[in-house]
Amino acid sequence: MANPLVAIVGRPNVGKSTLINRLARGRQAIVHSTPGVTRDRNYIDADWAGRSFTLVDTGGIGVGEEQPMQSAIKDQAMEAISESDVIIFMVDGRSGVVSGDDVVADKLRRSKKPVILVANKVDEPDDVGLKYDFFSLGLGEPMVISATHGLGVGDLLDEIVKSFPAAKEEKKPSEPGIAIVGRPNVGKSSIFNRLVREDRVVVSDIPGTTRDSIDVVAKWSGQDYRFIDTAGLRKISKLSGDVEYYGTLRAVKALERAEIALIIIDADEGVTEQDQKIAAISQEKKCASIIILNKWDLIEDEGSVDKLMGQVGRKLSFINWAILAKVSAISGKGINKLPEMINTALDNYRMEFTTKSLNSFLADLSKGHIPTKKGKALKLKYITQTNHSPPSFLFFVNDLRIVDNAYKRYLDKQFRERFHIKGTPIILNFRQEKK
Repeated sequence: MANPLVAIVGRPNVGKSTLINRLARGRQAIVHSTPGVTRDRNYIDADWAGRSFTLVDTGGIGVGEEQPMQSAIKDQAMEAISESDVIIFMVDGRSGVVSGDDVVADKLRRSKKPVILVANKVDEPDDVGLKYDFFSLGLGEPMVISATHGLGVGDLLDEIVKSFPAAKEEKKPSEPGIAIVGRPNVGKSSIFNRLVREDRVVVSDIPGTTRDSIDVVAKWSGQDYRFIDTAGLRKISKLSGDVEYYGTLRAVKALERAEIALIIIDADEGVTEQDQKIAAISQEKKCASIIILNKWDLIEDEGSVDKLMGQVGRKLSFINWAILAKVSAISGKGINKLPEMINTALDNYRMEFTTKSLNSFLADLSKGHIPTKKGKALKLKYITQTNHSPPSFLFFVNDLRIVDNAYKRYLDKQFRERFHIKGTPIILNFRQEKK
């Protein structure tokens, strides 16, 4: 079941990112810095009182010189209303109601979505009275918090969870889900259309967890595949600065429901920071992944090819296990290879290992590189597969302190070379054997 989405809207510098960062602490297993990716964290998978959800920071209202503040606020508020299950409207408790707050409040009142008005930066208990100025917004009693110091954050989380609809058991579609993700205008819709037109297309009548979207089921060689297109479902706001945010938000929602991510990159433009961000989301959601370099026909000389492939290797090194495809959605070149790549990624994603093969692998590992710490060598006692989709393993070791990130990367490489695994993440966990 996909997580409910909670969007935080409001002016710049009211503390949205501070709240995200506070909630990210203690959840490093979910939210972590990815090597090779320079980016601000603007979403976090969280849970509270037994409910999981995704909290998304709008990142501030980007306003160009040609656009008035009120226009920008309206656009952003409407996008947040459209995409989210619960909306937090955050204001600066010390500043009182300022120009533009009433515009957002008016839109939110009409949305019929749960809205929580939060007055941030109320750092002292004696300042609670600052909230009364915000009653004029017509969104009920404001909650007062200090995201910096954590005051009131627990109460806010309680209110967020109470605003969710009752959890319902969803029927899991039988077809593997394939999310098509990427920046605006990189060719997502063109590739989507090419793929689903290969054979007769059937539109599924099973509603997805993303409101107002309809997944498309295509059949290849007797196998059904469910495509989740993140482009063209609703017009993306033209507002400068928010396009990337809402593209990221839609990628999060699509990847929640997918087994495979098709990460579309404009080969002519090269790998951007937003491409890195979307690839990192795919990694965090544990999807099998295919990186598709679209518009390959525009890469004319060997120097341009070398430059692009260098970018892919350097900027996407954290997902170097992904399958790489070079296509042109306009001419159709390379598109016919995608079904085979998708099947390879899916087979590896669902791979199950015999105990015999894992024991043999463990024996060979014990003869190879063995890390040490303070003169103590790591001993691999036992290995078991704990899950598939993606393949997940648990190593029992003599001392967890010896297992560092470098050794984890070494094990990942050994797994892939031994069992010819590509296109899927491998999840490695470790437990110290009791003496």
